[in-house]
Amino acid sequence: MFFCIPAYGHHNPTIAVVRELVRRGNNVRYYSFEEFRGKIESTGAEFISCDEYLPKVDEGVERGKKTMSASEMTVVDLQITAKMDAFLKAQVEAFTPDVIVSDSVCFWGKLTARKYRIPMVVSTTTFAFNKYSSGYMKSSFAEVLDLIRGSKRVKAELKKLNAYGYHQKSIMPLVQNDNYTDTIVYATEKYQPFSNTFSKHYAFVGPSLMTDLVPDKDHKRPLVYISLGTVVSNKPDFYKKCIEALASEDVDVIISCGRAVDPDQFSGLAENAKVYASVNQLEILSKANVFLTHNGMNSTSESLYMGTPMVFFPQDNEQRAVARRAGELGTGTALKEESIQGIHDAVMTVLHDDEYARHARECSEDFRKAAGPKGAADFIEAAPHVMPEEDRKMIRREVTSGLLELFFWVVMIGLMFGFKALTGSNMWWIAAIAANVIFPFYKKFIAKALLQQ
Repeated sequence: MFFCIPAYGHHNPTIAVVRELVRRGNNVRYYSFEEFRGKIESTGAEFISCDEYLPKVDEGVERGKKTMSASEMTVVDLQITAKMDAFLKAQVEAFTPDVIVSDSVCFWGKLTARKYRIPMVVSTTTFAFNKYSSGYMKSSFAEVLDLIRGSKRVKAELKKLNAYGYHQKSIMPLVQNDNYTDTIVYATEKYQPFSNTFSKHYAFVGPSLMTDLVPDKDHKRPLVYISLGTVVSNKPDFYKKCIEALASEDVDVIISCGRAVDPDQFSGLAENAKVYASVNQLEILSKANVFLTHNGMNSTSESLYMGTPMVFFPQDNEQRAVARRAGELGTGTALKEESIQGIHDAVMTVLHDDEYARHARECSEDFRKAAGPKGAADFIEAAPHVMPEEDRKMIRREVTSGLLELFFWVVMIGLMFGFKALTGSNMWWIAAIAANVIFPFYKKFIAKALLQQ
């Protein structure tokens, strides 16, 4: 049984994996939504529609003008779980699955596996996040405020689930990665931040792509590709700025504007620009010399798979994490100003600096060596992965790490209280600032030391 939320970025990496599982003779049921029926049925899997359990979507969200906040999505996911309970009980009893593969944020998939004690593999379509890699998730003030405001509603929905046999006291175990759950990550070990801090329950299989396309970057004129994905793509003013920014340059421009924007409104703005509602992104990226992207995990992985350097324009904290990692690998630069001049300068910088392209090619080589969909299928077929010694080792490591971090804060708090006695000054806050500056480095040092044991 496969479960996923209604989002292209979460479905797309699973399609090649499902196709491979079906090819091997496995009986796969995919619990999804009508929008994705065609893709799923093309794999040979049985599609099961879950649309009747979805709540009515806000018009702005449906048109791509805005996104749901993290707390809103969490509440909705928990409500969907309750609505689907009787349906999924009947499905589990009829289908008797050997394994459930659930998207990392698909609560009804995860909770069904736990309720009926069915082996589960988590499908993680962004990076895996633990206490080390979570530093890449830099939430904005508004995002933090949303989580605080929404915490009571989330707790209330969790409490309601008790009546259905889902005994979940906190939302964090549903959201966070842990070292004891079999998990597929569609990133290579090199690309995944702090990959060495995860247990052997993780399979870093790389991008889940099945394509014969190879990079082909030799054109008379460089090709610039621009896309902001499928979630928040309703930005016609931004696309106009892109067209104007590159109108006088000796480049060709292709823009994928999404379904929420009419591409005809851009006709005639510049001879070197073409705008489409959608394109074959892998084919375009195989030829593109620069990709201005929102840094969704799929788009960024496809770009690097095709050796295409990027201009980073992330729209949320997950995308900022992906952009940061791609930047660390030297594969692009950030769009610092959402202006005509800013767009122009960022694109031309990446286009004329060969180092960005060289680093993108190195990532392409790494991605193409990865296990991919076949490796993911191997991992699913072998589930559950029973590793008692590995689990004991991870427990020891986590307990030791926690104690060392506790020791650090006990010492630092002692320094704050004893600052005047030690220095003769009342400026105890100096020790507080020093503690917050030092702690991330101390945490990395602990992780490195423990990994060498």
